[in-house]
Amino acid sequence: MKLTKEYWTERYNENNIPWDAGMITTPIKKYVDQLTDKDLKILIPGVGNGHELNYLYTNGFKNVYGLDISEEPIANFKRNNPDFPEDQLIVDDFFKHDSQYDLIIEQTFFCALNTELRPLYATKIHDLLKENGKLAGVLFSFPLTEQGPPFGGSVEEYQVLFSDNFLLKALAPCYNSIKPRENNELFIIFHKK
Repeated sequence: MKLTKEYWTERYNENNIPWDAGMITTPIKKYVDQLTDKDLKILIPGVGNGHELNYLYTNGFKNVYGLDISEEPIANFKRNNPDFPEDQLIVDDFFKHDSQYDLIIEQTFFCALNTELRPLYATKIHDLLKENGKLAGVLFSFPLTEQGPPFGGSVEEYQVLFSDNFLLKALAPCYNSIKPRENNELFIIFHKK
């Protein structure tokens, strides 16, 4: 199945988004809550309905950007967050996006990509991060099959995929996942080499 812009737009139009937790999830919230530099330039790719984006912005991170290939979730976010700066909402293909960030938050974007795009994702994340930049968030930890999205993966697969371009500072089971994702998430902090 080709996961195109049209595919994602249809999923959002039909509200067929069972991965949407309705709020920022615990692992991301706990990570954000310990960040002290409110000036970080942050990207959330595959932002969807933007729960993480809204949380960051309302907690003083004003240099935060949401990116999605589909206009539908961006439009939903604008309707629900009219005070959020419109120029920080980007409708674009992640792989064509061109900017630099201190931090990229991973939350259900990687697992939604066609699996053959994973090496490109690792390279693109590296390119989008400034020197000393970080990728942080969660990756799913369940067997990778043709069924998805979401598509799973394992610690071993992620080590192979990311270790050339990143120092893997954290790649461990989440202890604070939301109930539907218990025992299926890995928390990551990868530093750009």
